[in-house]
Amino acid sequence: MSIENLEEYIANADLEQLQTLLANHPELATAKTSLNVSPLMLSCYYKKPQVTEILLSHVTNPDLFEASAAGAFDNVAYLVTAHPGRIDYYAEDGFTALGLACYFGHYDIARYLVLKGADVNKPSDNGFNVYPLHSAAAGDFTNTARMLIDNGADVNVKQRSGATPLHSAAQNGNLELLILLLETGAHVDIRMEGGKLPADLAREKGFEEIAEILES
Repeated sequence: MSIENLEEYIANADLEQLQTLLANHPELATAKTSLNVSPLMLSCYYKKPQVTEILLSHVTNPDLFEASAAGAFDNVAYLVTAHPGRIDYYAEDGFTALGLACYFGHYDIARYLVLKGADVNKPSDNGFNVYPLHSAAAGDFTNTARMLIDNGADVNVKQRSGATPLHSAAQNGNLELLILLLETGAHVDIRMEGGKLPADLAREKGFEEIAEILES
């Protein structure tokens, strides 16, 4: 058995095989995967919560990024208390703990990190220039987006592709988030690379009402 088997079980959410593998080879729970992230982080990116729960039971000390992605609030609180100066550090894949919490929809962790001083306007350091608000908008996490905005997040930040949070809200058909962004100063006339406006993305997805709002 090897890391390749572990990755397969994570990707397929094969819980029984995963449990057996980790029981026999507990060291694999903290080995580096072929995607250069830990098995715990990999399970988060695959969005396999049951797998994440199993891996958490085999990882004694998740780091701040793993804990933020996996929703392990107690671990996050302990690590921030123990090392407050590291709150805005980057993970190996270039995301901050706040960015990860926002992307994976862990509102309580995101709010805690912000209360403890995490920078709401710090983009990823991996060439994609993804801000926490981008992550919240992409995941349709309106409450998290509102919390970020309430704490000073810039609503018009651009990813590498030129997309703003409003582009994501329009593409997802999230009317509540769309209105929130518009009410807090989002610009409807920012074009992505290739020239598409938020209204264009909404119309492509069949959200005519949203497209009309953005064009009015």
